[in-house]
Amino acid sequence: MRSVSVFLCGLVFGIGLIVSGMADPANVIGFLDLAGLWNPQLALVMAGAVAVGLAGFALARRRTHPLLAGAEGTMHWPTATRVDRRLMLGSVLFGVGWGLAGFCPGPALVGVGLGNGDAVVFTVAMLAGMFLHRKLAPHLPG
Repeated sequence: MRSVSVFLCGLVFGIGLIVSGMADPANVIGFLDLAGLWNPQLALVMAGAVAVGLAGFALARRRTHPLLAGAEGTMHWPTATRVDRRLMLGSVLFGVGWGLAGFCPGPALVGVGLGNGDAVVFTVAMLAGMFLHRKLAPHLPG
């Protein structure tokens, strides 16, 4: 049942990215092009996502266990409250990559499924970066 739920959530998310136009990097780059033909579509999609997320978290906070985990499941909430150098660096790298490529992980995977060659290149580079991080992170200063 869990696999079906995960698949359906991913499917709904992917369809949402396609319908909203966020699987098209031109829309993302158009949003970031403040000096050119600015496209506010991404801001509207983000506002909608934040509204849905706030409602979802408000409902989840009232629960004692995850909806799909049964009574034996436990809620796992983030515990980190500090904004540190690693968080800032990761955020900057994410934003720069998103701005340069027009992709972030979700839309890139949708793009791969749609046969977008740029999305394939981005996804391979993203996976390589994740692999390098996993190997190098234990050796980097905190």
